[in-house]
Amino acid sequence: MRMPGRSYQKELLDADNIPFSDILLNMQELNAINTLLGGHSITCKGIEYFLKNETQNKVLNIAEIGCGGGDNLAAISQFLKKKGLEYTLTGIDIKKECIEYARQNCTQDVNWICNDYRDVTWQDEKPDLIFSSLFCHHFTDEQLIEQLLWLKANSTMGFFINDLQRHFLAYYSIKYLTKAFSKSYLVKNDAPLSVMRGFIKDDWVQLLKAAGIKNYTIKWQWAFRYLICVHNEY
Repeated sequence: MRMPGRSYQKELLDADNIPFSDILLNMQELNAINTLLGGHSITCKGIEYFLKNETQNKVLNIAEIGCGGGDNLAAISQFLKKKGLEYTLTGIDIKKECIEYARQNCTQDVNWICNDYRDVTWQDEKPDLIFSSLFCHHFTDEQLIEQLLWLKANSTMGFFINDLQRHFLAYYSIKYLTKAFSKSYLVKNDAPLSVMRGFIKDDWVQLLKAAGIKNYTIKWQWAFRYLICVHNEY
């Protein structure tokens, strides 16, 4: 069964007036889903892709846009510590409640920035790597082309994206799982809608082509994700 094109229906989470208690429950449940379905391990695979192409011993400077409560950065910190690597981490999110929660609850050493990622300027030098996880599907294709250009311009080594595959099995699976087990109305509404706002491989091929990006890999990941890695060429 072939899925229709990307939905542009807004998710409830994209509204500006959501009580923080509702956002908190949403973040906690999404972290659990990410952990159980391997979302964090996919993010670590993105880091690993660039490590195998990096020959110098250096302090890795990594930034995440749309960092939410910081669970991805916590997973990356643990991953890099096990490898004995030095690093600095930056989390960027436009929602002040998310950044405040991350500051209070993430035990890792992270530089938190509350801002629209497009307005962030780097005081010293650009990050080596920038990434996003479950962030891109919130944007239109036109906005994503601009985002891809920003990611390339603001990273030295490159960037990677971990996001959803638009697939009917993913849609119905998450719809009924969240209906049965979720306590968050945001998750119940937004999780299946996120799949409809997600991507097939050809979507990414066309978006990257429109942004003039050629040096990339697109790999399917369980469960119904794509990992897109872009290595900058200079």
